[in-house]
Amino acid sequence: MRTDFLPFSRPTIEDAEINEVVDSLRSGWITTGPKVKRFEEEFRSYVGAPYAVPLSSATAGLHLTLLALKIREGDEIITTPMTFASTVSICVLCGAKPVLVDIEPGTLNIDAAKIRAKITERTRAVIPVHFAGQSCDMDPIFALAKEFGLAIIEDAAHAAGTEYKGQRIGSLDSVSIFSFHPNKNITTGEGGMVCTPDEALAEEISLLKFHGMNREAWKRFAASGTPNYDIMLPGFKYNMMDIQAAIGIHQLPRLDGFIDRRTAIAEFYNRELADTAELALPAYAPYEQRHAWHLYTPLVRIEHLTIDRDTFMAELKKENIGTGLHYKAIHHHEYYRNTLNIAPGELPNADYASDRILSLPLFPLMTMDDARDVVEGVKNVIAKFRK
Repeated sequence: MRTDFLPFSRPTIEDAEINEVVDSLRSGWITTGPKVKRFEEEFRSYVGAPYAVPLSSATAGLHLTLLALKIREGDEIITTPMTFASTVSICVLCGAKPVLVDIEPGTLNIDAAKIRAKITERTRAVIPVHFAGQSCDMDPIFALAKEFGLAIIEDAAHAAGTEYKGQRIGSLDSVSIFSFHPNKNITTGEGGMVCTPDEALAEEISLLKFHGMNREAWKRFAASGTPNYDIMLPGFKYNMMDIQAAIGIHQLPRLDGFIDRRTAIAEFYNRELADTAELALPAYAPYEQRHAWHLYTPLVRIEHLTIDRDTFMAELKKENIGTGLHYKAIHHHEYYRNTLNIAPGELPNADYASDRILSLPLFPLMTMDDARDVVEGVKNVIAKFRK
């Protein structure tokens, strides 16, 4: 057994990021400024988006996108039950009703073939979530959007670097919202980015993110700027800061290398755990895609064990192996259990996954010895509690 604890995730922060943050602190300019603009442009170029808006979080990006799309009370938004709560909570806070569609059993992405049955005259948008870094099947979703006049808002929190049929997520004809939380494939500490081909939508989100102000502070207070400004509409305080972007501008050039390392570890898990009947391993989608491997999420087949998933995670902790829970299905949380009125058995694949899913350690700083320790720990727990 390991002598030290291996966490589920750890960001890769090197001297370049640290020095850039220190440079921002010493410059006297730590809030939104030229480094945010640089990160915005470099990320926009990386994903191939015509427009990008940097923000304080992906949750902020989803909020402002729904407001800019004029989502209102009584509108319905179709999404997946296997996602973090913010995906549906922001819909509710904007007055919309989340409508959940079951997932594919292997990829855990929304099942595009089941979306049509949930579309009504009140449906305004679909939010596919690229679960764990693997793209949803977007072609049939876009076809439905065209047929019914729906907005497509990609929850790309897991999908920096993900590709779908040769195109990077962020470059499709939709809105894509990325996260830079510390456990994501790249980080800015906290932060997010909205990418879109729609210039007017990007402009409105830009206004909404900072009090509806038509001139950001660094443009007002720089030597070449003017302190005068106008308020174009009521807005929020969702801007990214330079001390965050200082991290991101050095993370981004290493993203592809991070993904290569994550892929190597995930494929090692796939090989070493392939014959473990007590686990259902993550499946690759059948279409051309690049999996960014944000998460590695096997399902514990508790029907083959004498313990449940939570106990399995606790036993791995005794082996000094950390885990995550991504995710308990939305309709299994108390608030949504009481408000969404999901009938028993309506979302069987999500129900099955919700009770069994866990996230094994997966981050670029892991060594292959670390990965071997994970496999050994998993097999030790299974051997101990196998029926």
